[in-house]
Amino acid sequence: MRRFDLIVFDWDGTIVDSTAKIAACIRSAAADLALTVPTLEQASHVIGLGLLDALSHAVPGLATERAEEFSARYRHHYLACEPGIVVFKGMEAMLDALVSSGISLAVATGKTRRGLTRGFESTGLGSRFASSRCADEAQSKPHPAMLLELASEFDIPVQRMLMIGDTTHDLQMAAAAGVSSVGVTYGAHLHSHLEPHTPLALMGSVADLHSWLIANR
Repeated sequence: MRRFDLIVFDWDGTIVDSTAKIAACIRSAAADLALTVPTLEQASHVIGLGLLDALSHAVPGLATERAEEFSARYRHHYLACEPGIVVFKGMEAMLDALVSSGISLAVATGKTRRGLTRGFESTGLGSRFASSRCADEAQSKPHPAMLLELASEFDIPVQRMLMIGDTTHDLQMAAAAGVSSVGVTYGAHLHSHLEPHTPLALMGSVADLHSWLIANR
């Protein structure tokens, strides 16, 4: 019998190889505004959160009234590098195999709806996902709202869902919603960061993730 009816994926660092570019954009925006530039580790750690939540952690010296100015500089840098963001090797084939097996797929991301729409269009992956939730239309990770809303939309118990992500924010969101999770260690957060959140498994590559899903879906 199939174990999961809905598999929810994070986007950045899980489906697309964007971690280094996002971290660089956060650091560049801080430099533009003559703020203390976060370390690469600090900038990477906040990936997956909604932008304003991410800024409050990565750039704690940022005054509230300058948040929009910082966001504009971040978007400037991100839009310049966005065309170079690619899908992880093997991801498209894995998604197609899951859809063909009858499992519904969704995305839960810290991106805005506009940003995810661009991502769907540039990668051509949008048609694989039956639904999605973004940080500007639901409470941001690690709050469980995105997953609970998806469970309601698909009319399935949370026990029949699986969350796949590369950050502690993803795994914390899953735990808060009562949803099982799998962590991937090829994105923003290290194996040692993800392991304490007790995912069902930690996968170091898309190929390993694909194999695990075939055996455990």
